[in-house]
Amino acid sequence: MPKMKTNSGAKKRTKLTGTGRIKREKAFSSHILTSKTRKRKRSLRQSTTVSSANEKSMKRLLALR
Repeated sequence: MPKMKTNSGAKKRTKLTGTGRIKREKAFSSHILTSKTRKRKRSLRQSTTVSSANEKSMKRLLALR
């Protein structure tokens, strides 16, 4: 069976943490910022981890076990 290819888009947008979780940036921070509150925009700057519900599918995209 051939090796599984890593999804290029997922590879560019995520990083693996030391504990094996997947780190990602938050969406909705690029335009139409006037309608969003300061607090919300500040919160969007922070990175976060992929939810446990999506972790299995994300690891498959990144060709991890």
